[in-house]
Amino acid sequence: MSWKERAMVPSGQLTSSVLQALLQDGKFAGSWTLDATRSEVRLESRVFGVVPVKGVFRQVTGNGMVSAAGDITGTITVAARSVDTKTKKRDEHLRSADFFDVDNHPDITVTVASIRPGSGGVRVTGTLTVRGRTRPVSFDAKVSSPDGEAWLDGEVQVNRADFGLTWSPLGMASMHNTITFHAVLTRQ
Repeated sequence: MSWKERAMVPSGQLTSSVLQALLQDGKFAGSWTLDATRSEVRLESRVFGVVPVKGVFRQVTGNGMVSAAGDITGTITVAARSVDTKTKKRDEHLRSADFFDVDNHPDITVTVASIRPGSGGVRVTGTLTVRGRTRPVSFDAKVSSPDGEAWLDGEVQVNRADFGLTWSPLGMASMHNTITFHAVLTRQ
């Protein structure tokens, strides 16, 4: 079963009220580490508005902290150089100064300022840094807790122009991109 299929399975999925109770009673308090072997960050864009271009980032790290009061903070770092669209020439171009400029900006970073229970899951608020530009980000995600782990699954809509990634000959490439993630966190 793929991570996307697992994320759709309701077993272990935490409702907002259950998550709120777990955060208040301190059950999740402590340090958490991203399991890079089971976590994934995907990118999707469109060319000519219809042809999907999909990729995955092969190197992802992260950590988080849940306070005794239930406040959640954390960081996820993606190695921009690890982008893989299964097309070598396109991947090299994405790593170039036209896009991620990995020689000068090796990491894409999500800094989580808070995760709060919301309708159907959680609301994540923080910042996204790409190519040295930091912008606020807020998105909905689902939380599951199988076997004492924490799974966070979500999707973020990003306008790449906000981060200086404007290369698009003849306007072929969409400025609107979707970042999908499956983060598996374990206690330290």
